[in-house]
Amino acid sequence: MATVRTGDGDAPLTEENTMSATTTATTTTALPPTTGRRTDIAVRLLQIVLALFFALASAAPKLVAHSSATEGFDRIGYGDWYMYLVGDLELAGAVALVIPILAGASAIALMGLMIGAFVTQITVFDGEYAITPVIFFVLLAIVARVRRGRTASLVAMVLRGPTTSTRG
Repeated sequence: MATVRTGDGDAPLTEENTMSATTTATTTTALPPTTGRRTDIAVRLLQIVLALFFALASAAPKLVAHSSATEGFDRIGYGDWYMYLVGDLELAGAVALVIPILAGASAIALMGLMIGAFVTQITVFDGEYAITPVIFFVLLAIVARVRRGRTASLVAMVLRGPTTSTRG
């Protein structure tokens, strides 16, 4: 008789055991990948540093219309509305970087902004500071990679939709 390995050892192969083993295997592969404690702490610290940079050094000058930001965006040619939009997106990304379930998604969104910043640096500013968005892209990619399990959980939660309680 065929056997199946269960948590309690080998058991005769039955429909119930097969279903249990299949469910266990499916559940195990669906769980988010785990990281070591040191990796988690290092990436959490990286998230905080990136959030501080995006909030204070990048978004704040745009949102208060500092002269350095307005001159740069005038040179781009889109006007003040675009400067405020980019500042808002950077600030939202900075806040989301420190919210555990949103950190990976925020890193991905900010990576998109860094692609735009890189293209702008190359096309408008002749590559003057083109390496800066590349460096931040790599750092954000590290956060996105390590936090991919949380991002998958967020996507699953969004796709599942609101849950309703049936209390009597």
